[in-house]
Amino acid sequence: MKNIFTLSLLCISGLLFAQEEMTMEMDSSASIPVTQKYNHWSIDLGAGVQKPTRPFTEGAFMNTPSLTQADLGIRYMINNKFGLNLDLGFNYMESDDDSDLEFQSNYYRATIEGVANLGEVFGFREWTNGVNLLFHTGFGFSGLRTQEPIDGEDTDWMMNFQAGLTPQVRLSDKWAVFGDLSAIGHVRQTITWDGLSLANENRGFNSLLVNASVGVTYYFGNKQQHADWYSENVMQKLSDLEMEMDKMISDLGDDDQDGVPNYLDRDNTTESGVRVDSKGRAIDQNQNGIPDDMESALKAQYASKTDVDNAMNDNSSTAGTTMKKLINSGYINVYFEFNSAKPTTYSLGAINTIITYMQENSSANATLTGYADELGNEQYNTELSERRAKMVRDVMVAAGIDESRLTLEAGGEDTSVDKSSGNARQLVRRVTFSVD
Repeated sequence: MKNIFTLSLLCISGLLFAQEEMTMEMDSSASIPVTQKYNHWSIDLGAGVQKPTRPFTEGAFMNTPSLTQADLGIRYMINNKFGLNLDLGFNYMESDDDSDLEFQSNYYRATIEGVANLGEVFGFREWTNGVNLLFHTGFGFSGLRTQEPIDGEDTDWMMNFQAGLTPQVRLSDKWAVFGDLSAIGHVRQTITWDGLSLANENRGFNSLLVNASVGVTYYFGNKQQHADWYSENVMQKLSDLEMEMDKMISDLGDDDQDGVPNYLDRDNTTESGVRVDSKGRAIDQNQNGIPDDMESALKAQYASKTDVDNAMNDNSSTAGTTMKKLINSGYINVYFEFNSAKPTTYSLGAINTIITYMQENSSANATLTGYADELGNEQYNTELSERRAKMVRDVMVAAGIDESRLTLEAGGEDTSVDKSSGNARQLVRRVTFSVD
Protein backbone atom coordinates (compact mmCIF):
# COMPACT_ATOMS: atom_id res chain seq x y z
CA MET A 1 0.00 0.00 0.00
CA LYS A 2 2.90 2.38 0.74
CA ASN A 3 4.23 1.80 -2.79
CA ILE A 4 0.84 2.69 -4.27
CA PHE A 5 0.76 5.91 -2.23
CA THR A 6 4.26 6.78 -3.48
CA LEU A 7 3.25 6.27 -7.12
CA SER A 8 0.13 8.33 -6.53
CA LEU A 9 2.14 11.23 -5.15
CA LEU A 10 4.44 11.06 -8.17
CA CYS A 11 1.47 11.11 -10.54
CA ILE A 12 -0.13 14.06 -8.73
CA SER A 13 3.18 15.93 -8.82
CA GLY A 14 3.35 15.23 -12.53
CA LEU A 15 -0.12 16.67 -13.00
CA LEU A 16 0.88 19.86 -11.20
CA PHE A 17 3.98 20.10 -13.38
CA ALA A 18 1.89 19.49 -16.50
CA GLN A 19 -0.52 22.23 -15.49
CA GLU A 20 2.39 24.62 -14.97
CA GLU A 21 3.85 23.64 -18.34
CA MET A 22 0.49 24.24 -20.04
CA THR A 23 0.31 27.67 -18.38
CA MET A 24 3.78 28.51 -19.67
CA GLU A 25 2.60 27.61 -23.17
CA MET A 26 -0.11 30.27 -23.00
CA ASP A 27 0.31 33.25 -25.31
CA SER A 28 1.61 36.02 -23.03
CA SER A 29 -0.30 38.75 -24.83
CA ALA A 30 -3.68 37.08 -25.27
CA SER A 31 -3.59 34.28 -22.66
CA ILE A 32 -4.64 31.77 -25.31
CA PRO A 33 -3.12 28.26 -25.45
CA VAL A 34 -0.69 27.81 -28.33
CA THR A 35 -1.62 25.39 -31.10
CA GLN A 36 -0.79 21.85 -30.07
CA LYS A 37 0.85 19.27 -32.27
CA TYR A 38 -1.21 16.32 -31.04
CA ASN A 39 -4.72 15.27 -29.96
CA HIS A 40 -5.74 15.30 -26.29
CA TRP A 41 -9.04 13.40 -25.92
CA SER A 42 -9.73 9.66 -25.97
CA ILE A 43 -12.29 7.09 -24.84
CA ASP A 44 -11.17 3.77 -23.32
CA LEU A 45 -13.70 0.92 -23.23
CA GLY A 46 -12.74 -2.34 -21.53
CA ALA A 47 -14.11 -5.50 -19.90
CA GLY A 48 -12.61 -8.44 -18.15
CA VAL A 49 -12.27 -10.38 -14.92
CA GLN A 50 -12.49 -9.37 -11.25
CA LYS A 51 -11.28 -10.64 -7.91
CA PRO A 52 -12.87 -9.16 -4.77
CA THR A 53 -10.61 -10.34 -1.93
CA ARG A 54 -12.24 -8.93 1.20
CA PRO A 55 -14.59 -8.57 3.04
CA PHE A 56 -16.78 -11.66 2.48
CA THR A 57 -19.29 -13.46 4.68
CA GLU A 58 -17.91 -16.75 5.92
CA GLY A 59 -18.99 -19.51 3.54
CA ALA A 60 -19.63 -17.16 0.58
CA PHE A 61 -17.41 -17.68 -2.45
CA MET A 62 -17.05 -16.36 -6.02
CA ASN A 63 -15.37 -17.79 -9.09
CA THR A 64 -11.69 -16.86 -9.25
CA PRO A 65 -11.50 -14.92 -11.41
CA SER A 66 -15.04 -13.90 -12.35
CA LEU A 67 -15.68 -12.61 -15.88
CA THR A 68 -18.20 -9.93 -14.94
CA GLN A 69 -16.72 -6.43 -14.93
CA ALA A 70 -16.51 -3.53 -17.39
CA ASP A 71 -15.31 0.07 -17.35
CA LEU A 72 -15.39 3.25 -19.44
CA GLY A 73 -12.67 5.87 -19.33
CA ILE A 74 -12.95 9.42 -20.67
CA ARG A 75 -9.41 10.72 -20.78
CA TYR A 76 -7.79 14.12 -21.45
CA MET A 77 -4.00 14.34 -21.77
CA ILE A 78 -2.74 17.76 -20.69
CA ASN A 79 0.49 17.06 -22.54
CA ASN A 80 2.25 13.96 -23.80
CA LYS A 81 3.35 12.97 -20.28
CA PHE A 82 0.41 13.64 -17.94
CA GLY A 83 -3.36 13.75 -18.10
CA LEU A 84 -6.71 13.23 -16.34
CA ASN A 85 -9.21 10.38 -16.58
CA LEU A 86 -12.83 9.88 -15.51
CA ASP A 87 -13.22 6.14 -14.92
CA LEU A 88 -16.71 4.63 -14.70
CA GLY A 89 -16.88 0.97 -13.66
CA PHE A 90 -19.39 -1.83 -13.05
CA ASN A 91 -18.90 -5.22 -11.40
CA TYR A 92 -21.50 -7.99 -11.11
CA MET A 93 -20.83 -10.33 -8.21
CA GLU A 94 -22.56 -13.71 -7.65
CA SER A 95 -21.93 -16.94 -5.84
CA ASP A 96 -20.22 -19.88 -7.55
CA ASP A 97 -21.17 -23.55 -7.35
CA ASP A 98 -18.92 -24.16 -4.35
CA SER A 99 -20.39 -21.34 -2.27
CA ASP A 100 -22.33 -22.36 0.82
CA LEU A 101 -24.41 -19.19 0.44
CA GLU A 102 -26.13 -17.83 -2.65
CA PHE A 103 -25.85 -14.13 -3.39
CA GLN A 104 -25.93 -11.44 -6.10
CA SER A 105 -24.70 -7.87 -5.81
CA ASN A 106 -23.87 -4.99 -8.15
CA TYR A 107 -20.92 -2.65 -7.72
CA TYR A 108 -20.69 0.82 -9.33
CA ARG A 109 -17.66 3.11 -9.41
CA ALA A 110 -16.77 6.66 -10.49
CA THR A 111 -13.12 7.73 -10.09
CA ILE A 112 -11.13 10.81 -11.08
CA GLU A 113 -7.56 9.80 -11.86
CA GLY A 114 -4.27 11.29 -12.81
CA VAL A 115 -2.55 9.54 -15.72
CA ALA A 116 1.20 9.30 -16.33
CA ASN A 117 2.44 8.31 -19.80
CA LEU A 118 5.33 6.08 -18.73
CA GLY A 119 6.18 5.34 -22.37
CA GLU A 120 7.16 8.97 -22.90
CA VAL A 121 8.70 9.38 -19.43
CA PHE A 122 10.97 6.35 -19.92
CA GLY A 123 11.75 6.93 -23.62
CA PHE A 124 9.74 4.18 -25.33
CA ARG A 125 9.55 6.34 -28.47
CA GLU A 126 13.30 5.92 -28.91
CA TRP A 127 12.80 2.26 -29.84
CA THR A 128 9.10 1.78 -30.65
CA ASN A 129 6.04 3.75 -31.64
CA GLY A 130 3.71 0.78 -31.34
CA VAL A 131 3.88 -0.12 -27.63
CA ASN A 132 3.16 2.15 -24.66
CA LEU A 133 2.47 2.02 -20.91
CA LEU A 134 0.22 4.24 -18.78
CA PHE A 135 0.01 4.51 -15.00
CA HIS A 136 -3.19 5.82 -13.44
CA THR A 137 -4.31 6.54 -9.90
CA GLY A 138 -7.00 8.54 -8.17
CA PHE A 139 -9.94 8.80 -5.76
CA GLY A 140 -13.68 8.46 -6.21
CA PHE A 141 -16.95 7.06 -4.94
CA SER A 142 -18.38 3.55 -5.17
CA GLY A 143 -21.72 1.95 -4.41
CA LEU A 144 -22.47 -1.71 -3.60
CA ARG A 145 -26.11 -2.60 -4.19
CA THR A 146 -27.24 -5.80 -2.44
CA GLN A 147 -30.01 -8.21 -3.36
CA GLU A 148 -31.61 -7.85 0.09
CA PRO A 149 -31.38 -4.89 2.51
CA ILE A 150 -28.80 -5.23 5.28
CA ASP A 151 -29.53 -3.35 8.48
CA GLY A 152 -32.18 -1.41 6.56
CA GLU A 153 -29.84 -0.43 3.68
CA ASP A 154 -29.64 -1.99 0.22
CA THR A 155 -26.79 0.24 -1.05
CA ASP A 156 -23.44 0.72 0.66
CA TRP A 157 -21.72 4.00 -0.31
CA MET A 158 -17.96 4.22 0.12
CA MET A 159 -14.87 6.06 -1.07
CA ASN A 160 -12.45 4.29 -3.38
CA PHE A 161 -8.76 4.62 -4.10
CA GLN A 162 -7.58 3.15 -7.40
CA ALA A 163 -4.21 2.56 -9.05
CA GLY A 164 -3.23 0.54 -12.09
CA LEU A 165 -1.03 -0.06 -15.11
CA THR A 166 -2.27 -0.01 -18.71
CA PRO A 167 -0.10 -1.48 -21.50
CA GLN A 168 -1.12 -0.25 -24.98
CA VAL A 169 -0.59 -1.49 -28.54
CA ARG A 170 -1.14 1.05 -31.30
CA LEU A 171 -3.28 -0.06 -34.25
CA SER A 172 -3.55 3.26 -36.14
CA ASP A 173 -3.61 7.01 -35.53
CA LYS A 174 -7.18 6.64 -34.20
CA TRP A 175 -7.23 3.22 -32.51
CA ALA A 176 -5.27 1.26 -29.93
CA VAL A 177 -5.87 -1.86 -27.86
CA PHE A 178 -4.97 -2.08 -24.19
CA GLY A 179 -4.80 -4.31 -21.18
CA ASP A 180 -5.28 -3.01 -17.65
CA LEU A 181 -4.61 -4.29 -14.16
CA SER A 182 -6.10 -2.15 -11.38
CA ALA A 183 -6.25 -2.50 -7.61
CA ILE A 184 -9.13 -0.69 -5.90
CA GLY A 185 -9.18 -0.11 -2.17
CA HIS A 186 -12.21 1.23 -0.28
CA VAL A 187 -12.85 3.31 2.80
CA ARG A 188 -15.98 3.00 4.97
CA GLN A 189 -17.29 -0.22 3.42
CA THR A 190 -20.02 -1.47 5.79
CA ILE A 191 -21.46 -4.43 3.81
CA THR A 192 -19.54 -7.46 2.54
CA TRP A 193 -19.15 -7.99 -1.23
CA ASP A 194 -21.71 -10.77 -1.17
CA GLY A 195 -24.29 -8.43 0.42
CA LEU A 196 -25.20 -10.95 3.09
CA SER A 197 -23.74 -9.39 6.25
CA LEU A 198 -22.11 -6.32 7.76
CA ALA A 199 -18.37 -5.92 7.41
CA ASN A 200 -16.19 -5.90 10.54
CA GLU A 201 -15.63 -2.75 12.52
CA ASN A 202 -12.35 -1.92 10.76
CA ARG A 203 -13.59 0.56 8.16
CA GLY A 204 -10.18 1.73 6.86
CA PHE A 205 -8.49 0.22 3.81
CA ASN A 206 -9.75 -3.21 4.72
CA SER A 207 -11.52 -3.72 1.38
CA LEU A 208 -9.77 -4.65 -1.87
CA LEU A 209 -10.96 -5.39 -5.40
CA VAL A 210 -8.70 -6.32 -8.32
CA ASN A 211 -9.84 -5.85 -11.94
CA ALA A 212 -8.07 -7.09 -15.08
CA SER A 213 -9.40 -5.78 -18.41
CA VAL A 214 -8.75 -5.75 -22.14
CA GLY A 215 -10.27 -3.15 -24.40
CA VAL A 216 -9.95 -0.56 -27.16
CA THR A 217 -9.08 3.13 -27.20
CA TYR A 218 -10.43 5.63 -29.69
CA TYR A 219 -8.59 8.95 -30.15
CA PHE A 220 -10.45 12.18 -30.97
CA GLY A 221 -9.04 15.17 -32.86
CA ASN A 222 -7.78 16.29 -36.25
CA LYS A 223 -4.06 16.02 -35.51
CA GLN A 224 -2.12 13.09 -36.84
CA GLN A 225 -1.07 11.74 -33.44
CA HIS A 226 -2.48 11.54 -29.93
CA ALA A 227 -0.45 12.61 -26.90
CA ASP A 228 -0.05 8.90 -25.95
CA TRP A 229 2.27 8.43 -28.94
CA TYR A 230 3.75 11.87 -29.51
CA SER A 231 7.41 12.49 -28.70
CA GLU A 232 9.05 15.89 -29.10
CA ASN A 233 12.50 14.32 -29.42
CA VAL A 234 11.42 11.93 -32.17
CA MET A 235 9.55 14.67 -34.05
CA GLN A 236 12.63 16.91 -33.84
CA LYS A 237 14.79 14.12 -35.24
CA LEU A 238 12.30 13.60 -38.07
CA SER A 239 12.25 17.34 -38.74
CA ASP A 240 16.06 17.45 -38.80
CA LEU A 241 16.16 14.47 -41.15
CA GLU A 242 13.57 16.10 -43.42
CA MET A 243 15.63 19.30 -43.51
CA GLU A 244 18.75 17.30 -44.37
CA MET A 245 16.89 15.53 -47.17
CA ASP A 246 15.57 18.85 -48.50
CA LYS A 247 19.08 20.30 -48.40
CA MET A 248 20.46 17.24 -50.18
CA ILE A 249 17.82 17.53 -52.91
CA SER A 250 18.53 21.26 -53.23
CA ASP A 251 22.29 20.70 -53.35
CA LEU A 252 21.96 18.07 -56.07
CA GLY A 253 19.62 20.27 -58.10
CA ASP A 254 20.69 22.64 -60.84
CA ASP A 255 18.56 25.77 -60.57
CA ASP A 256 20.18 27.66 -63.43
CA GLN A 257 20.52 24.51 -65.58
CA ASP A 258 24.16 25.10 -66.39
CA GLY A 259 25.20 21.49 -65.76
CA VAL A 260 26.79 22.24 -62.37
CA PRO A 261 24.90 21.04 -59.24
CA ASN A 262 23.94 23.71 -56.70
CA TYR A 263 26.38 22.53 -54.04
CA LEU A 264 29.31 23.22 -56.44
CA ASP A 265 27.77 26.23 -58.19
CA ARG A 266 29.33 29.55 -57.15
CA ASP A 267 26.99 31.53 -59.43
CA ASN A 268 23.53 30.04 -59.48
CA THR A 269 22.12 32.76 -61.77
CA THR A 270 24.04 32.17 -65.00
CA GLU A 271 22.03 32.73 -68.17
CA SER A 272 20.72 29.80 -70.14
CA GLY A 273 22.97 28.63 -72.94
CA VAL A 274 26.27 30.18 -71.83
CA ARG A 275 29.35 28.10 -71.07
CA VAL A 276 30.47 27.86 -67.46
CA ASP A 277 33.55 26.66 -65.60
CA SER A 278 33.61 23.82 -63.06
CA LYS A 279 32.28 26.19 -60.39
CA GLY A 280 29.25 27.22 -62.45
CA ARG A 281 30.58 30.70 -63.29
CA ALA A 282 29.99 32.05 -66.77
CA ILE A 283 33.21 32.14 -68.82
CA ASP A 284 34.30 35.78 -69.16
CA GLN A 285 37.93 35.83 -70.29
CA ASN A 286 38.20 39.61 -70.66
CA GLN A 287 36.40 40.11 -67.31
CA ASN A 288 34.09 42.81 -68.61
CA GLY A 289 31.03 41.40 -66.81
CA ILE A 290 29.49 39.91 -70.00
CA PRO A 291 29.64 36.14 -70.68
CA ASP A 292 31.83 35.44 -73.71
CA ASP A 293 29.04 33.46 -75.42
CA MET A 294 26.83 36.57 -75.40
CA GLU A 295 29.44 39.23 -76.03
CA SER A 296 29.77 38.68 -79.78
CA ALA A 297 26.01 38.93 -80.27
CA LEU A 298 25.86 42.07 -78.15
CA LYS A 299 28.69 43.71 -80.07
CA ALA A 300 26.98 42.98 -83.35
CA GLN A 301 23.82 44.84 -82.41
CA TYR A 302 24.68 47.24 -79.58
CA ALA A 303 27.36 49.70 -78.59
CA SER A 304 30.33 48.35 -76.70
CA LYS A 305 31.01 49.16 -73.08
CA THR A 306 34.06 51.17 -74.19
CA ASP A 307 31.93 53.36 -76.49
CA VAL A 308 29.48 54.05 -73.69
CA ASP A 309 32.26 54.82 -71.17
CA ASN A 310 33.91 57.20 -73.63
CA ALA A 311 30.63 59.01 -74.16
CA MET A 312 30.02 59.30 -70.44
CA ASN A 313 33.53 60.69 -69.86
CA ASP A 314 33.43 63.14 -72.77
CA ASN A 315 33.52 66.71 -71.42
CA SER A 316 32.79 68.34 -74.75
CA SER A 317 29.55 70.16 -75.53
CA THR A 318 28.44 67.25 -77.66
CA ALA A 319 28.71 64.64 -74.86
CA GLY A 320 25.05 64.99 -73.84
CA THR A 321 23.94 64.75 -77.46
CA THR A 322 26.10 61.68 -78.02
CA MET A 323 24.74 59.91 -74.95
CA LYS A 324 21.15 60.75 -75.92
CA LYS A 325 21.80 59.29 -79.36
CA LEU A 326 23.23 56.10 -77.86
CA ILE A 327 20.21 55.72 -75.61
CA ASN A 328 17.59 56.40 -78.26
CA SER A 329 19.38 54.16 -80.75
CA GLY A 330 18.96 51.18 -78.45
CA TYR A 331 22.54 50.88 -77.29
CA ILE A 332 21.67 51.10 -73.60
CA ASN A 333 19.53 48.17 -72.43
CA VAL A 334 18.77 46.24 -69.28
CA TYR A 335 18.62 42.46 -69.75
CA PHE A 336 16.75 39.84 -67.70
CA GLU A 337 16.92 36.18 -66.89
CA PHE A 338 14.38 33.80 -68.42
CA ASN A 339 10.85 34.23 -67.01
CA SER A 340 12.12 36.78 -64.49
CA ALA A 341 11.87 40.48 -63.69
CA LYS A 342 15.31 40.40 -62.06
CA PRO A 343 18.00 42.23 -64.10
CA THR A 344 21.13 40.27 -64.96
CA THR A 345 24.32 41.24 -63.17
CA TYR A 346 25.98 42.66 -66.27
CA SER A 347 22.99 44.99 -66.84
CA LEU A 348 23.59 46.99 -63.67
CA GLY A 349 26.04 49.21 -65.57
CA ALA A 350 23.31 50.10 -68.07
CA ILE A 351 20.94 51.13 -65.27
CA ASN A 352 23.69 53.29 -63.77
CA THR A 353 24.26 54.90 -67.17
CA ILE A 354 20.64 55.97 -67.66
CA ILE A 355 20.41 57.18 -64.04
CA THR A 356 23.55 59.29 -64.52
CA TYR A 357 22.14 60.79 -67.73
CA MET A 358 18.83 61.66 -66.06
CA GLN A 359 20.63 63.25 -63.11
CA GLU A 360 22.84 65.40 -65.40
CA ASN A 361 19.90 66.38 -67.62
CA SER A 362 17.21 67.45 -65.16
CA SER A 363 14.77 68.47 -67.90
CA ALA A 364 14.92 65.10 -69.67
CA ASN A 365 12.11 62.54 -69.51
CA ALA A 366 12.47 58.85 -70.30
CA THR A 367 10.19 56.13 -71.64
CA LEU A 368 10.95 52.61 -70.40
CA THR A 369 9.73 49.83 -72.68
CA GLY A 370 9.84 46.22 -71.49
CA TYR A 371 10.04 43.17 -73.75
CA ALA A 372 9.84 39.37 -73.45
CA ASP A 373 10.82 36.54 -75.79
CA GLU A 374 8.27 34.42 -77.69
CA LEU A 375 8.28 31.43 -75.37
CA GLY A 376 5.05 30.95 -73.42
CA ASN A 377 1.62 32.60 -73.41
CA GLU A 378 1.38 35.94 -75.23
CA GLN A 379 -0.72 37.61 -72.51
CA TYR A 380 1.64 36.39 -69.81
CA ASN A 381 4.64 37.71 -71.77
CA THR A 382 2.96 41.11 -72.06
CA GLU A 383 2.50 41.21 -68.29
CA LEU A 384 6.10 40.06 -67.82
CA SER A 385 7.40 42.83 -70.08
CA GLU A 386 5.49 45.36 -67.98
CA ARG A 387 6.91 43.96 -64.74
CA ARG A 388 10.41 44.30 -66.14
CA ALA A 389 9.84 47.95 -67.00
CA LYS A 390 8.41 48.58 -63.52
CA MET A 391 11.43 46.94 -61.91
CA VAL A 392 13.85 49.28 -63.72
CA ARG A 393 11.64 52.29 -62.90
CA ASP A 394 11.63 51.36 -59.22
CA VAL A 395 15.43 51.19 -59.21
CA MET A 396 15.66 54.62 -60.87
CA VAL A 397 13.15 56.15 -58.45
CA ALA A 398 15.10 54.68 -55.53
CA ALA A 399 18.21 56.38 -56.97
CA GLY A 400 16.46 59.78 -56.83
CA ILE A 401 14.86 60.15 -60.26
CA ASP A 402 11.38 61.70 -60.00
CA GLU A 403 8.77 59.14 -61.01
CA SER A 404 6.87 61.79 -63.00
CA ARG A 405 9.79 61.87 -65.44
CA LEU A 406 9.43 58.17 -66.25
CA THR A 407 6.84 56.56 -68.54
CA LEU A 408 6.25 52.80 -68.74
CA GLU A 409 5.33 50.77 -71.80
CA ALA A 410 4.69 47.00 -72.12
CA GLY A 411 6.24 45.99 -75.44
CA GLY A 412 5.17 42.35 -75.05
CA GLU A 413 6.88 39.77 -77.21
CA ASP A 414 9.84 40.78 -79.39
CA THR A 415 9.60 38.57 -82.50
CA SER A 416 12.59 40.07 -84.28
CA VAL A 417 14.98 37.19 -83.48
CA ASP A 418 15.15 33.46 -84.13
CA LYS A 419 12.85 31.85 -81.55
CA SER A 420 14.87 28.62 -81.55
CA SER A 421 18.11 30.36 -80.55
CA GLY A 422 18.76 30.63 -76.83
CA ASN A 423 21.36 33.37 -77.28
CA ALA A 424 19.05 35.36 -79.54
CA ARG A 425 16.18 35.11 -77.08
CA GLN A 426 18.45 36.44 -74.34
CA LEU A 427 18.89 39.66 -76.36
CA VAL A 428 15.16 40.43 -76.47
CA ARG A 429 14.44 39.87 -72.76
CA ARG A 430 15.15 43.52 -72.01
CA VAL A 431 14.04 47.04 -71.19
CA THR A 432 14.93 49.79 -73.67
CA PHE A 433 15.00 53.57 -73.12
CA SER A 434 13.91 56.61 -75.08
CA VAL A 435 14.79 60.07 -73.75
CA ASP A 436 13.69 63.55 -74.86
